[in-house]
Amino acid sequence: MKKLIECVPNFSEGRDTNKIEKIVDNFRGKKDLKLLDYQWDEDHNRSVVTVVGEPNALKEAVINAVGTAQELIDMTSHEGQHPRMGATDVIPFIPVKNTTVEECIELSKEVGKELWEKYQIPVFLYEKSASAAHRKNLSKIRKGQYEGMEEKIQEEKWRPDFGDTFNKKSGVTAVGARSPLVAFNVNLDTDNIDIANKISKQVRHISGGFRYCKAMGVELKDRGIVQVSMNMTDYTKTALYQTFEAIKMEAKRWGVNVVGSEIVGLVPMMALVNTAEYYLGIEDFQPEQILESHLME
Repeated sequence: MKKLIECVPNFSEGRDTNKIEKIVDNFRGKKDLKLLDYQWDEDHNRSVVTVVGEPNALKEAVINAVGTAQELIDMTSHEGQHPRMGATDVIPFIPVKNTTVEECIELSKEVGKELWEKYQIPVFLYEKSASAAHRKNLSKIRKGQYEGMEEKIQEEKWRPDFGDTFNKKSGVTAVGARSPLVAFNVNLDTDNIDIANKISKQVRHISGGFRYCKAMGVELKDRGIVQVSMNMTDYTKTALYQTFEAIKMEAKRWGVNVVGSEIVGLVPMMALVNTAEYYLGIEDFQPEQILESHLME
């Protein structure tokens, strides 16, 4: 039986579509590999690729994509709304079919080791692959961002798992195994970033909010609005509708409204089903009632 692992690499390029396409080309037309989705955002200056495949094919494609990103992206001139520390900022592996978290952890270690040996890009292992408890949370690893990373990795506490020299052009990459994550953003009808930051503080776990929510305020300058940008790290325990309703409530305190939301990348079907159940008040709903679930069998 085929082993399938999902990977969602994030690259620090969201403005030059030619560069994005060249990076994504590494995932196209490959045996035992399927490119599911890729999206980019100019304000974040970031692209997110979603690909699934057998471990060896996935490993090869990811390493080649990092090489392309290293050639095309110069972090010394990079700027964007999203926190970042490298040209290839983060590479998560997620078990999908006939695979375990342990296999994803092993794959992450193999990839991290090769990125250093082949490209001299320092690598941190994070989430379930983390070599120490203080390295599990990606935001803690990324704190200081690219600009502060050269100094940070000299500290004993923050020495990379692979590599010991800062790569000035490509920065640092985080590689790890994790559970499915939903990138969920809520837009507000104001250009005041302070309001988005204050609301983010109310909903994110680190500030006393929802346990499985990471959040920050982001400016969407081309639209003249701001958003609460979230990573929902376990949608089964903190549902999308919970943070959405909390943001609506907090927005009223500041005299602003929610004007929309977005999903970045792919989303597990049940994350949306849970939200539909809540808003429609559906009783005793079962996943077997979803037509597409039978078509996929």
